[in-house]
Amino acid sequence: MSIVTFDAGQITPATRPAGAFTAAAAVAGRSVRKFVRTPQLLVISTVTGAMFLLIFRYVFGGAIDAGPVSYVTFMVPGYIVTSVLFTGSNASSSVAQDLEEGFTDRLKSLPVSRTAVLAGRVVAETGLLALGLAATATIGVAVGFRPQGTLVEALAAFGLTLVFGFAFMWVFVTLGLVAGNVQAAQGMSLLIFPLSFVSSAMVPVASMPGWMQPVAEHQPITVMTNAVRSLALGDPSLAGLSGSTASYVTMALIWSVGLIAVFAPLAVLQYRKA
Repeated sequence: MSIVTFDAGQITPATRPAGAFTAAAAVAGRSVRKFVRTPQLLVISTVTGAMFLLIFRYVFGGAIDAGPVSYVTFMVPGYIVTSVLFTGSNASSSVAQDLEEGFTDRLKSLPVSRTAVLAGRVVAETGLLALGLAATATIGVAVGFRPQGTLVEALAAFGLTLVFGFAFMWVFVTLGLVAGNVQAAQGMSLLIFPLSFVSSAMVPVASMPGWMQPVAEHQPITVMTNAVRSLALGDPSLAGLSGSTASYVTMALIWSVGLIAVFAPLAVLQYRKA
């Protein structure tokens, strides 16, 4: 057996650190490969989401008055929006796991942009979210949901949900970095879930107690649900909304930009301290 030896003098050190795009692409690729090698992570998330969708469709659907449209038509757009939270909680746990296993420390030892590293993770998680949302939308169609707007409006609704998912991924990445371990990250992620129920995603806000309605109306899940539902149905009035689709979409984009503007710097700061 021959042993290959290397002369240290033959190793040429890098003349400059990796660029932001290269670093982000490397981290994103690693995150995707992790899911490819352990597809159970994505399958379990999709199956869990499907089970809850079926429960709302067939267990609670007959008891909820959705106004001018059937409950399945009302519920599915809102449920697709809340699917962001199911997938986001997995991102939080994954970030915390990297902290526990020392992967984050190895990345921090490299001369690469901290922002690019986190952006790569968020982009990868958003790409995986797209797969989950597509599966959820397919199941929604299978149980009776039919978009009443145009194909362009339906695609715009899907794209808007991805934008919102990208924004919320920064929230969950921040939670994972703050938590520091998987168990704590899972517990902290659960704090976000009440937003999905105290919103217009599953039931009309008008059916809630008077003191709760202002809270439900002015939180991001409701704003995004109103926008997605308006696009999917082609007419806000069918969803019991009085504004225009353009106004709801604008508010949803403002919320998305606001979440990124707040939580992206917080995530980078916590990453430096972790």
